[in-house]
Parts: sequence; structure tokens; C-alpha cells
Amino acid sequence: MDKSAITDILEEIAVLLELKGENPFKARAYTNAARVLDSYEGDIAQLVAEDRIEELPGIGEALHQKITELVKTGRLKYYEDLRASVPAGLLAMMEIPALGPKKIKVLHEKLGITTVEELEAACRAHRVRDLAGFGAKTEEKLLANIAQARDYAALHLYAEAWAQAEDIREALRAHEDVIQISVGGSLRRGREIVKDLDFIASSRKPESVMDYFVSLPGVKQVTNHGTTKSSVILESGIAADLRVVSNKEYPYALHHFTGSKEHNVAMRQRAIAQGKKMSEWGLFEIGKGKKAEADGEGKLIPCHTEEDVFAALGLQYIPPELRENLGEIEAAEKREIPRLVEWIQLRGTFHCHTNWSDGKNTLAEMAEEARELGLDYLGIADHSKSSFQANGLNEQRLMEQLEIIAKYNAEVPDFHVFAGSEVDILKDGRLDFPDDVLARLDYAVASIHNATSGTEEETTARIIRAMENEYVTMLGHATGRLLLAREPYKINLEKIIDCAARTGTWIELNCSSMRMDMDWRWWHRARDKGVKCVINPDAHRTSQFAMLRHGVTMARKGWLRREDVMNTMKLDAICKALKK
Repeated sequence: MDKSAITDILEEIAVLLELKGENPFKARAYTNAARVLDSYEGDIAQLVAEDRIEELPGIGEALHQKITELVKTGRLKYYEDLRASVPAGLLAMMEIPALGPKKIKVLHEKLGITTVEELEAACRAHRVRDLAGFGAKTEEKLLANIAQARDYAALHLYAEAWAQAEDIREALRAHEDVIQISVGGSLRRGREIVKDLDFIASSRKPESVMDYFVSLPGVKQVTNHGTTKSSVILESGIAADLRVVSNKEYPYALHHFTGSKEHNVAMRQRAIAQGKKMSEWGLFEIGKGKKAEADGEGKLIPCHTEEDVFAALGLQYIPPELRENLGEIEAAEKREIPRLVEWIQLRGTFHCHTNWSDGKNTLAEMAEEARELGLDYLGIADHSKSSFQANGLNEQRLMEQLEIIAKYNAEVPDFHVFAGSEVDILKDGRLDFPDDVLARLDYAVASIHNATSGTEEETTARIIRAMENEYVTMLGHATGRLLLAREPYKINLEKIIDCAARTGTWIELNCSSMRMDMDWRWWHRARDKGVKCVINPDAHRTSQFAMLRHGVTMARKGWLRREDVMNTMKLDAICKALKK
């Protein structure tokens, strides 16, 4: 059992204990143990084998025994018994936003509610509002959150889906009968939320490839097993489809099963206007008039790649990320598709946290990981004092951190750490630190973390006031959304973009898997107004630097070029930009 599975079980034990009304300190011990294991960079199995697990902070004898049992047997009787003692539906209720263990316990004890469906019925019958700590507004909010949770249940975050797709693609690539293989669908287009995984392969022996696909590790259920298409449900709950075609058909199929419906319709209409017919099976010359109708499919236009398919229709190649029918076909006709930013062009990043606030790694560990990735610089932006829940830094601690960063830079000449702060935007638009403190920093990320229920006018004015401060370098996670968990706060992004263009404030593309904020749909507009992007992972641990690659995908989807993204600059250039 790996570390991730162990921490999941420990966290679930904490929830189960709270649902049963056990001592809160007992539940907290399991939560803390999960965090300790999650942040441990070494091999948990080796610690267990050497009987050294108690060397980790907060791991006493009882937890030592349970973790050892999990590692050695893959099971934990205490957990299984505890899980059996709590109605399964109570755990499902934890997926409803703003509904925690304490409230679920009250609902269960007072109204006998054991499932989401029973909770929904109780809310509609107005039985919940009379409970202490609830009320009519809470009842209404619960109904809205239940509906939201249902909508989100079949959806998956891009980064999580991509990780699973990569594993399947590499497994299929290794099969001897696979000639070509690619991810398709919304995932290849870089949509921030996807419903399922699509794979397109070419082979001379499709049956062999299909048999292999449906038997891959991680397949929970086979819903269709055909000769050209098979469908499965993975253990994670996401559906995956594989289509196998001949090598000759591959470029047409790849284009068809990548483009959005709207893009494909527009491409087919273009083909028809040129006397051609386009489908997943090919691009055919059919001519015009009654004779063309009688000829059926017509003559295949040979295309060996997707580039050939676009060229045959008189178009510049359109990268997958742009295939949404949002002007890309018109731009391709005029040869105006830009060269989009690429992952290898990133030279650094800025919005990153350490264990000085709520990060899991030290400043030196974060810097070393960035160096290993080939970056030239890293910005540290721990939380400011108002984010007390994130152990935000006050002025004194921030000044101490500046000294640590200066010392690091003096000792490591081939890498640079910039000293910044993620400064809270207060309710009235002021910043959490005064200007004389901000002036000591290399940069500041201004972000909202609390009091997010204001009107669109109020929140927009609040952010604009912060951006007008000369010491604010960039706006962090502009809308505050958490994908599949929390809607964006009310904000007029058009006014925010106009303000950024006027003040020279960079807008962050926060590529944390749950944010992808600012949304890709706004970046083309921002780019055209001269607003600069900075791709930041909002990393709280070293492993989250991997999100930068996905951030580049979202930037590409927003039509951004290298020159639009500030952290593609080399060190000397970014230093000048920050001083300016």
C-alpha cells in the first residue's frame, strides 16, 4: 500500500470518528498523522521495515501499529470495523459543499438521515431549518449544494484525468500491435474539466489491441468490447474509450475525435463549400452537383498527418488546444495562428509557498526542486498575516525570511530566489502590509482569501483598488474559483483586465489543479489589450511544480505566445521587469 492510499485511510478514519462523535483530539491525531506522512519525502515502507515509523512527529504507538499493519498487509481491521459501524450514506454526504461531520452527525441523530436523498427530501419538506445551527438559508443552500454535487459527480479535473490518460497511453504505446496512439477529446484540447478519456490508435490487428485495453490494470468495468471501439470504467470512476482504425484513417480520426463538436461542424461545412466531404474516416473529393451525389464518398484525399488534413482545406495547422470554433478557423485561413507558448520556454515561476506559512517543504527544498526542473529562478510568496489559517507571516517574520533568501542567493550563484509575498486584499481593497514593507519585496501577489460574498461591483472595486497600488506586481487567482468545488466570486473580469492594462499589473494564470484561474476564455482578450500573464503553480510542495506544464496548456488554449508570458523571460530580463 503506497503513501497516498495510507493517508487517504487515515483521513477517512478521522472523519468517521467525528461522525461517531468521538473525542475530537483523537480524530485530529489521525488528520495530523496523514499530513505528516504526506509531507514525508522518504520511503514509508522502509521506515516500517526498520521499525522507525515513530521517528516521525506525532506518530505514537497506536498509530505506529496501524500504519505498520497497512503497509505490511494492505488492510486495517480497525478501519474496516469503524467503516462498518457508520452508515455508508453519511460518508457520501461529506461530498456536499459546506456540510461537515458535525452537521451530518446532527442530521443523522435528530432526523435519522442516512443518505443524500433523505437529506434532500428533508430539506424540501422544511424539516432541517428547525434544527439548531441550521435555519431556512442553510436549508436552501443545502439543496443548491446537493444539485451542484450531482452535476459535478461525472466530471473530472484536467490534471487528474491527464495523469490517468498518460498511464494508459504509455501502456498502449508499448503494445506490439499499436502503430500510432494519441489522447483525444476534450483532454487533448486542454479543457479544465473533462467527462471522460478518449484514445485513438492505429493498428493492423485491432482485436488484439482491444483485448489488451480492456484488461489493463485499473479497469474496474468493461461497458463495451468491440473490434473498433471499446469502453471501460476505471477504478477512479472516469470512463475511457478506445477507437482503433487503420493507419491510413488515423489522421482523419485523430482530428475528428479531438475537435469540439462546434469545430468539427465548421470544418465539415468548409469541406462541403470546397466540394469535399469530411468525416472520421477521411477527407474526400466529391465535386459538386448531382454527379457528385451519385458518386457517394468520392476520391480519398491522402493525408498522412493532421497537418496534411488542414492543408488540404487551405488552412494553417490549428493546435489541438484552439479547436473550439472560437475564431481559429478564420485565423488559420489568414495564416494568423500564432506560435503558442511552450513548456520548455518557462524560465521560472513566482507564486510558491514554503513551510514558513502553509507549505510542506522548506525554502531550500523548493528552490532545489525548481533547479532540478531546469528553471533559472523561483519566487517565494508565503501568505501574509491576515491569512492566519495558513500561518501567514507578519512583518517581523517576513523580514527574517528576506534575510534567509538573501543568504541563499549569496551561496547559490547559478540560481536566484525572488523575495515576495502573497498579500491579502482586505475587504476595502487595502493590502495586508503597508507600502514601506511592500517596498522591501521583489514583487507582491495580491489575492483575495476571505470576505468573498460581496456584490460584483464591490468585489471588482476591491480588486481594482489593490491593483492600483504601485507595489502590486500581479493579481493572484483572479476569480477565486475551485473547480468542481466552489463557484467564482462575483467579479467583472472585463473591468479587471482593463485595469491591468492601465496599471501594468500582471494577471496570474494559477495552474493549481483546482483553479486554472484566470479562465482560458479570457486570455485572448487580455492579450490583445497588452495584459501580461504569469504562469504560477501556487505550489505548496515540491511535487506541485509539475502543474506548470498544465498551466502552459491553459495558456496555449488562451492563444498566448511566449512574449505574453512574463516567466518565459531569462533572469536578467525578469529582474529588469520586476524593478520597472
